Amino acid sequence: MYNFDLVRPTSIDEAVKALGEEDAQPLAGGQTLIPTLKQRLAMPTKLVSLTGIAEIKGVCKTDDGQLAIGGGTTHGTVAKEAMADFPGLANLAANVGDPAVRNRGTIGGSLANNDPSACYPAAALGTGATIKTNKREIAADDYFQGMFATALEEAEIITEVRFPIPEKSNYQKFEQQASRFALVGVFVAKYADGVRVAVTGASNEGVFRWSEAESALSSNFSADAIESLSAPDGSNMISDLHGSGDYRAHIVKVMTKRAVAAAS
Repeated sequence: MYNFDLVRPTSIDEAVKALGEEDAQPLAGGQTLIPTLKQRLAMPTKLVSLTGIAEIKGVCKTDDGQLAIGGGTTHGTVAKEAMADFPGLANLAANVGDPAVRNRGTIGGSLANNDPSACYPAAALGTGATIKTNKREIAADDYFQGMFATALEEAEIITEVRFPIPEKSNYQKFEQQASRFALVGVFVAKYADGVRVAVTGASNEGVFRWSEAESALSSNFSADAIESLSAPDGSNMISDLHGSGDYRAHIVKVMTKRAVAAAS
């Protein structure tokens, strides 16, 4: 590690002011950023910790029936407090990383980083969630802009994520065993007006919606509806030592069928 300044604001306004200074970077749970600093892949001179901001923590159900989760809420808290209203999301959170990661990592940090193999992006995109920041509200369909790329601007902090609660949902993850990241992860959410299917871990473009599966499942919400579909095009899928693009494309179809079968 190298020397840097650490500030711990207790309000969003204080955090935004600190982030306005030159070479400052936000620190949420630190589960991605700290290893990045150790490898010198990033070298900010000031870290602005968001862990002391109480107003961006917590889980509650809104008056319009959505699940609101503060950006500073840990995965472990989501796993416990979302179970009654949104078990599909709670079970996703319960299987992020290991206990140490779940007790430090936050939903806002995960969505801000937008790792191509992270789980939360699939939940946000798969439900049509709204990402609220200190400046504005961003629809999930507009928020994710490619691998590690989002619509966030400088000094913009995720304060809350609002999830429309589906009638049925499930997340299935084919894990890379060493990291517990998703080699492929699929989130399926059924609503009265249709079905959304979001895939993480597979594409060179990051998280994406599988529109053919959405159309088929909106007409017939069963694993049989997926059986007749061709797997997504493997040519733009990630190909590495863990699996080829075509292999990942095949796993997308398998995980989607499993998610539909397990949805409740």
